[in-house]
Amino acid sequence: MTASTTSEPLSPAIDARGVHVRLGNSDILRGIDLTVRRGEVVALLGANGSGKSTLVRALVGIVPLAAGSVRLLGTDLGPDVPWARLGYVPQRISAQGGVPSTAEEVVASGLLSGRRLRLPRGWRERTHAALDRVGLADRARQAVQELSGGQQQRVLIARALVRRPELLILDEPVAGVDHPSQEAFAATLTTLTREGLTVLVVLHELGSLSPLIERCVVLRHGLVVHDGAPPSPAGGHADAGHEHVHPHEAEVSLAARGGDMGLTDTGMLP
Repeated sequence: MTASTTSEPLSPAIDARGVHVRLGNSDILRGIDLTVRRGEVVALLGANGSGKSTLVRALVGIVPLAAGSVRLLGTDLGPDVPWARLGYVPQRISAQGGVPSTAEEVVASGLLSGRRLRLPRGWRERTHAALDRVGLADRARQAVQELSGGQQQRVLIARALVRRPELLILDEPVAGVDHPSQEAFAATLTTLTREGLTVLVVLHELGSLSPLIERCVVLRHGLVVHDGAPPSPAGGHADAGHEHVHPHEAEVSLAARGGDMGLTDTGMLP
């Protein structure tokens, strides 16, 4: 036998086709096609109610598809997806939940899943390494309720990173976060993407992450209206009085709260 001199190209990190999501009486997503290749950093943009968060929730199986298909890391969406190789950070929520916990405990929970109910060997080293990635190694034993909102968000990001993922999906990771935390997050993501991490991130505007973004996908009313180089912001988009709202936003929020199947509040994957 002779060894092949060519290697088969890896399948896309995300391959979504014809994704349609209906929540309540609203068609939130209407036939979305999205491919994210390995090593890409892709921003998902759009006004509130355009379907950004619904799309990422659909990609990780939180919101059910009415039609279409999703493959993650070469595997059809479902229990066979290698979830340990995927990190997901939901839209900003409190990291503390209902039980007092330290930052170390919250991050370590990222190593648990439906198939693993005990922490693996070396969990403490991995946990501290993940906290160090987001600049919080010195806060490992601190109760998360004592941390700022931006620091709590960084704890959630560390919980996703502790899996050492190949694919990281983030939903508005810097929304409402203080500037030092935004800069720390941008620095962390810069290092990780240089190491080959694939990233899909939902944003309102590129901001401090602008140097990292290679490609933008813009949604409007549940449809892709742009897929390519980062677009120039529309006039007035950054003005204080600009409303980032689409007509069905309230209906989307209400329907999503009823259809998130419990994962939105924790960011935990199967």
